[in-house]
Amino acid sequence: MTYDLFIGDKGFSSWSLRGWLLFEKFNIDVNVTMLGLYSGTMKQEMAKLAPARFVPTVRTPEGWIIGESIAIVETLAERHPEAGLWPQDAQARIYARWLVAEMHAGFSTLRNDCPMQLFKQVQDFAISDALAADINRLEEMLGHAFDRFSGDGADGWLFGDYSAADAFYAPVAARIAGYGLPVSDRLASYVSKHLSDPAFKAWRAEGIAVTYDPFPYDLGMDPKPWPAAD
Repeated sequence: MTYDLFIGDKGFSSWSLRGWLLFEKFNIDVNVTMLGLYSGTMKQEMAKLAPARFVPTVRTPEGWIIGESIAIVETLAERHPEAGLWPQDAQARIYARWLVAEMHAGFSTLRNDCPMQLFKQVQDFAISDALAADINRLEEMLGHAFDRFSGDGADGWLFGDYSAADAFYAPVAARIAGYGLPVSDRLASYVSKHLSDPAFKAWRAEGIAVTYDPFPYDLGMDPKPWPAAD
């Protein structure tokens, strides 16, 4: 049973990263196709996947199309219960779904002001009041998971073992790292956990191997090296 996953650019596409991690981290067989997010061919390539319009999009072994990341994660969890996408504990599972839903619909300032890029760290990034509010909300929501459900404390994943919630917050970790956003020590530890994860590192290595002219985003003057994560 092999799926087809359609993604965008690995250096910048946060939703593509989430979709890919749902297969990679839970050992679900998949063939990956990269569409032309920055080459101008994506709309034409997505036509064969209608009514889906955005990446990631999944085609099941039966040929069914799945758009939207929440639909993808719930479908995979339903079809592969042995993979453990959601925590086993019922209360933890409810909160993991809440975190995923809030990430999918919320944190608009964080996403707009700090588009994911995996190349360098922006220096002296200005924190608006709205962005500070999003960071505070992250601290509150993820802190609750650390306090109630993380079996390894601040050095572990949100619910002890890696779950779909961690996949959804991997690009958040990349944003915190890429813009040097001010966070608590335990959230910084969680960011480092993502940056040192072999799957994340493999994705980033492929993403930054691509050369862009011009570069899609402004990284400011003299950006710092990407944070070390070993």
